[in-house]
Amino acid sequence: MSRRDAREAAFMLLYQVEIQKGDEEGQLRSFIEEREVPEDEVTYMTTLFHGVRSCREELDAEFSPYLKRWTKERLPKIDLTILRLATYEIRHVEDVPESVAISEAVLLARKFSSEESRSYINAVLGRLCSGKPQSES
Repeated sequence: MSRRDAREAAFMLLYQVEIQKGDEEGQLRSFIEEREVPEDEVTYMTTLFHGVRSCREELDAEFSPYLKRWTKERLPKIDLTILRLATYEIRHVEDVPESVAISEAVLLARKFSSEESRSYINAVLGRLCSGKPQSES
């Protein structure tokens, strides 16, 4: 089983649901079927999907203090989705080390976002894990 693949599938579905509002369970079923998500990845993918969707406000409150010169509302939806997913893994998935969650988020940003976003996501998550707010310098 590849957690990386399951994580990427969860990210793609979370982004899809962020853009296409409504019938999340229907979108989940269709996503699994259409993308032919392997059975051994479905469990972790759905755990991440349901976890992030049910904890959005809590997750946003966790990482928002570490955004520098940005607000959650101004972030690109892709970056917002990556931050939520990584924050969920950091705070709620006990067998995923913080460093792994950050590395995986950076890899998602590398694949789906920009170089600037990759660096920004890495910095925000690093500050989140260390508990140190960013100075405005």
